Amino acid sequence: MADFHDGLAFYRKRATWSRGDDRGVKANRIVMLAVGHAGVDVYQGAVPALVPFLVAQRGYGYVAASGIVLAATLLSSIVQPVFGALTDRRRMPWLIPVSMLTAGLGVALSGVTDGYVLTWLAVALSGLGVAAYHPESARLARIASEGSHVRMSWFSLGGTLGFATAPIIVTPLLSLWGLGASPLLVLPAVVGALLTLTVIRSLARHGERARAEARSAGRDDWASFVRLTLVIVFRSIAYVGLSAFVALYMGGGAAGAVALFVLFAGGAVGTVLGGRLAGRWGRVRTMRVAYAAAVPAVAGVVLAPGLFAYVFIAAASITLYAPFSLHVTLGQDFLPNRLGTASGVTLGLAVSAGGLTSPLVGAVAEASSLRVALACLIVFPALSWLLARTLRDPAPVVPEPTPARGSAAGD
Repeated sequence: MADFHDGLAFYRKRATWSRGDDRGVKANRIVMLAVGHAGVDVYQGAVPALVPFLVAQRGYGYVAASGIVLAATLLSSIVQPVFGALTDRRRMPWLIPVSMLTAGLGVALSGVTDGYVLTWLAVALSGLGVAAYHPESARLARIASEGSHVRMSWFSLGGTLGFATAPIIVTPLLSLWGLGASPLLVLPAVVGALLTLTVIRSLARHGERARAEARSAGRDDWASFVRLTLVIVFRSIAYVGLSAFVALYMGGGAAGAVALFVLFAGGAVGTVLGGRLAGRWGRVRTMRVAYAAAVPAVAGVVLAPGLFAYVFIAAASITLYAPFSLHVTLGQDFLPNRLGTASGVTLGLAVSAGGLTSPLVGAVAEASSLRVALACLIVFPALSWLLARTLRDPAPVVPEPTPARGSAAGD
């Protein structure tokens, strides 16, 4: 009998170890997807970092330089929902590594092409790769996260960090070797694609099960999805407006660089914090609290004197980024039969609204002052909060992984 109890204890302990190993494997999948996400979104930040070198070494004017930025942002934003609709019709996991390499290739070629048109097309190619990546990768991250808001926030954090670190990669490289060194910028895409391929292979057997369960989850709630899209649009206007002009508002130079660093670092903190709070409070409540807090935070950026403004810059970034990963999962749950479309809109089209409206913020600044222009941004998190109050947390559509043969964990 003692032998029996000893044996039972051993198998219980072994099962516990297995569950721990399984959790570790799942966490590793999300970490690798997050690194891949960083490897793509670094190219969104790389294009603005390229512009000063194009101006200095090729003599581009402000209009030509803005056209380069527009080639990446506008094309990516418009095409992203199209790729989302395509991935709703059929699974295309191969699109993830291909799009990553396309994004990297476009930026790599932009520095060695001859003539403005070829440079514009190279940057547009990178934007196309970024657009193709997000809908299918968000679907894969949803499967890998298995309903965990914290894990999904890690995936979003990867993109935030990739965008924020782009100037750190691009500026020293091109300062040292010039635009001719731009082919080296393809390396983040290559590393990210290799890491993501391992996750795609690991989760391939779960894909059909996830699709079938999502389609049987119920009808799409388009009314809620449209309201969520407007929430994201208003949030984007506030954040992009801040990121475009806060460095100038703080005086430029070192003070402006510190302001941008605080803004980007706050975004990383907010992304992780939002996932953790959603696990306790639910996604919609977290979103409401974040946007309610963002109103005085953005106001403080304009009204706080001296160094206190940096505190409010951090607070504004944290509160505006806390709901970021929650937007994606909410959109997917509002449209359970169109996960790709939901991902394309929440990650692409709605977010780009801030970039499209930032020239209006600049026009207000020229007509009055930068302080007045930034003060106008206060209204947008308030609008996001008001619309968020009309939303309700849907029941999440969480696909259960299909166990692999001979394994209870499916690893």
